[in-house]
Amino acid sequence: MIKSFNVDETVYGRFAHFCKSHGISMSKQVEMFMESQIEDDPPLKAAFIEKLERIRKGKFIRVESFAKRYGLE
Repeated sequence: MIKSFNVDETVYGRFAHFCKSHGISMSKQVEMFMESQIEDDPPLKAAFIEKLERIRKGKFIRVESFAKRYGLE
């Protein structure tokens, strides 16, 4: 099925070059983008949730002023 879209020539050219240089299909990239836009809240993978929890519980240093802390002032 052929569809038609109005896309800025410069953007199209840059994207075409990007896809060609990385060996990827322009059509597949557009399709994946469209799917990502209409997807209802994709479920988070358990591994990602666990990683977030480890980050939240990590050791942090309270910094009032980044510049002062690292001698930039």
